[in-house]
Amino acid sequence: MPISGLPILTMLRTKMQWHQERQRLLSENIANSDTPKFKPSDLTPPKFDSSVAGPSVSLQRTSSAHLTGFSGGDSTVFQRGKPGGAETRPAGNAVSLEDEMLKVAENQMDYQAAASLYTKSLGLMKTALGKR
Repeated sequence: MPISGLPILTMLRTKMQWHQERQRLLSENIANSDTPKFKPSDLTPPKFDSSVAGPSVSLQRTSSAHLTGFSGGDSTVFQRGKPGGAETRPAGNAVSLEDEMLKVAENQMDYQAAASLYTKSLGLMKTALGKR
């Protein structure tokens, strides 16, 4: 199996591709902020199969007073989601530049984190194989 075929690296690559596609959509929303009747769009976060991510670990409750855990919502990889909470202006445009710029900044930070994890994972693999 090639190093790039490892599940963790595949998930990080998918996450980075998702962030690239989301950046494209967010920049499209910003570019059309003055277009009448334009509705902003966004992507739903990717959902990774739990069998690929490894075994699931759950917390054990040692007392009935402890809180139970929760599972994340279900979504599908690279599907457009409905934007939430945007006010529609009289021209019919629902793009909020402030919200879109916050999403762009968050998306950029998340992409950089995934890229850093990918780079460090490759470095660890090279070190383990004695290629460094």
